[in-house]
Amino acid sequence: MLSTIEGLVRHKAWANTRLLHAIQQHPAAAEDVELRKMLHHILVSNRFWLLTILGRNFVREDEMQIPSDLATIIERFNEIEHLESEWLSKAELSDLDCTLETRSSRLGIDVSVQQAILQICMHTQGHRAQCATRLRALGGTPPGTDYVLWIKEPRS
Repeated sequence: MLSTIEGLVRHKAWANTRLLHAIQQHPAAAEDVELRKMLHHILVSNRFWLLTILGRNFVREDEMQIPSDLATIIERFNEIEHLESEWLSKAELSDLDCTLETRSSRLGIDVSVQQAILQICMHTQGHRAQCATRLRALGGTPPGTDYVLWIKEPRS
């Protein structure tokens, strides 16, 4: 299961990079506030779950500040992908079963590390599709980001 989780996280990083590059290449999209808000939402959710997994503080007031430019968004995507990669390089199969303490816990919803990572990947995919739709509406061309396209990409 750990290799499947690793594959999903690596696909997410690849797909995000392709989308961000396409947005960056289209000036109207790069300046679009709605698109920046969607990208920021992806980041906030990803950071919440990953920081929880890492046992780090998630300071909501700080995290909710939407960056004023695409370059900062891209930088933050790179940061979170680096943190994920570091965690994955040290993760053990048993880590996936650990239960996280979140506000969901107070509602009686227990979330494991594995479920949190699946949430990150699935949530990101859904909003990436919304971003692609917005990019197309702004006259840009969304890149292919399907998992099967990632599978055939050469890896270093």
